[in-house]
Amino acid sequence: MRSRKRRPGHSIYFSAFSLLLCGSLGGVILAAAAFPAAAMSGLMAEAGGRTFTNLPSELRDFRSPQITRIYASDNKTQISQFYDEFRSDVPLKDISKHMRDAIVAAEDRQFYQHNGVDLKGVARAFVNNNTGKARQGASTITMQLVRMSLAYSATTPQEVVDATEDTTQRKITEMKYALQVEKQLSKNQILERYLNIVPFGNRAYGVFAASRIYFGKRPMDLTIGQAAMLAGIVKAPTSFNPTSPGGYEQIRQRRNNYVIPGMVEIGAVTQAEAAEAKKAAIPRTVKSIGNGCVSVAKNIWGFFCDYFYRWWMGRAEFGATAYDRERRLKSGGYRITTTLDVNAQQHARHRIDQLISEKNKNALLLAAVEPGNGKVRLLAANRRYQLDSASDPQNRLNADPKKAAKGIRGSYPNTTNPLLTGGGDITGYQAGSVMKIFTMVAALEKGYPLSYKINAKKRAKTHYIIDRGNDSACPGTHFWCPGNAGGGGEGSYNMWTGFGKSINTYFVPLEERVGAENAVAVAKRFGVKFRAASDAKYASPKRAHQWGAFTLGVSATTPLDMANAYATLAADGKYCEPTPIERITTQDGEKLDVGKTHCTRATTTDVARAALDAARCPVGDSAQLGRCHGSTAADTRRVVGHPVFGKTGTTDNDKTAALIAGTTSLVVAGYLVNPDYQNHPDRLRHHQVNPAVYRTLADYMKGKRKVQFKKPEDEKVAHGRRR
Repeated sequence: MRSRKRRPGHSIYFSAFSLLLCGSLGGVILAAAAFPAAAMSGLMAEAGGRTFTNLPSELRDFRSPQITRIYASDNKTQISQFYDEFRSDVPLKDISKHMRDAIVAAEDRQFYQHNGVDLKGVARAFVNNNTGKARQGASTITMQLVRMSLAYSATTPQEVVDATEDTTQRKITEMKYALQVEKQLSKNQILERYLNIVPFGNRAYGVFAASRIYFGKRPMDLTIGQAAMLAGIVKAPTSFNPTSPGGYEQIRQRRNNYVIPGMVEIGAVTQAEAAEAKKAAIPRTVKSIGNGCVSVAKNIWGFFCDYFYRWWMGRAEFGATAYDRERRLKSGGYRITTTLDVNAQQHARHRIDQLISEKNKNALLLAAVEPGNGKVRLLAANRRYQLDSASDPQNRLNADPKKAAKGIRGSYPNTTNPLLTGGGDITGYQAGSVMKIFTMVAALEKGYPLSYKINAKKRAKTHYIIDRGNDSACPGTHFWCPGNAGGGGEGSYNMWTGFGKSINTYFVPLEERVGAENAVAVAKRFGVKFRAASDAKYASPKRAHQWGAFTLGVSATTPLDMANAYATLAADGKYCEPTPIERITTQDGEKLDVGKTHCTRATTTDVARAALDAARCPVGDSAQLGRCHGSTAADTRRVVGHPVFGKTGTTDNDKTAALIAGTTSLVVAGYLVNPDYQNHPDRLRHHQVNPAVYRTLADYMKGKRKVQFKKPEDEKVAHGRRR
């Protein structure tokens, strides 16, 4: 840091002050000559007790809390911001000269003449404060900067108290530090740091925040009157708060009768400019500044923001505890570029709105992931991401009759629950036959080819044990004998046709031959999280072999889980952890190595390509290795207009409906569910979820080059014999 030479005309005062505080006995004698006897009880008594030269003079390095800003994938569109203190440092060149002059006029008119301590001010303050007159302060801008720096660099609560309590010892410490700071920093550097750290009230910390909150403008655009008002607030932000009835008049008087005249006194403005500045309006209200995901710039970004926040809070790299991680997010001043595609998000929400209302108790949920890197491109729902008002609730009574009877409200239209991504009380939703993909992959891994045939019956007889009284039990036994949705479905099927028509009585026997535990293991490798305690129990190594119903989609999953699982197929069997992060940049421009794509091999390339080939059948596309006979979402290929794969899913009695559809560029998973009451009596059909999914995918793919899926290198995976 640049050293400062002692300023002409002040060497006598500086030397005298140094002698005064450095010599114990000499300091006391000199003080007695210079000040009234009453002053001896304060500063000089303290100086005699602890010599000034023994006090520390080097401030700890620190950085005051800064706003972290969150951007979409274009690195331009701000989604939200997080902060403990609304502050963002700006260089002095970006601060209006009027603001610089106003703060000097308001807080320290000798700023450019003293060496950190205003000796005349110190003497005057001690005389007044010890002779019964109105108390005065003697803190220069440099001393105030020291005080705030000590508080922000404190590592214990006691250090904060020591830095801020009104004691003579604190003043002495500040003086020692201030003298040293003035040797290390230029006046401009001191002024810049001061303007960036000082509080201006109304949650505004630093001049950037104050300019935004009070005037909605940049610091460089502040006028004389505006700068003078802000400078006037610093002395007592609560008392001089223009938004309070008493504070408005007080700040008007301070601005017009003290700060602006002071600007004239130091030669910063003319009398004419001062007269005009006194006429400037003073705001009675301040701009509301958003903080966190409930204050996203557009409400449709809320669920993505929440996903980002939960991702951050789950990363040990940002701190050992949740408290540490949140403090780092809200004070680190990061620029975080996320994976959110604002256009895709807008299109997805538009497609949802065409099909279902926000006030519908059923939730239409869409999540999309880019294959090969796990980047989450959109998270959309027919919900407003916000807390319901406690004083004026908008949410309807809960769809669960028992909860409704107690007056408990549901999650529509307002909620902050992570409906699409899971977490907290959200463990997911049964999605039905979309889970058959894991049985197919497990079979291919075990050497069963796509052409493997099973003569499917109306009901499949298995050795999976269930309660004897269960409707799915074979008559007179405790063995599970499931049928097909809607009955029927008998015939000879292979993986193309069985998957295309979603034949339960093909996939349950296939799962039994492969081993249910192996299908569960594939799901885990593909990123499925078994959040519900009952699912986790069945998915455990001791129980998975008996979980025959797994292939029919009885476990709870989220749209994000399944979008990413199917994206693993499109990425040639490479599973990539879902991430909301493109890059994280520090204030110093350093890029953090956190949130980058992290991928592992979930299955072989040939198995993934083979499974994907069969997965083209359900969505109306044509397989390259075999033939499709029938589909469950035939319009998908026609609407998307690109090679496409995917699967529909329906649970017992149509309590949920799902469709997953993807290309080489994007995979979209859509669920239609009742989040508040999953055991509801309604039937949820595909006429809402299917169009939402394939139209969203079509919007994303518009104008993109058609890319064909790759074939396996060894086509025995399609037509070879079971090994």
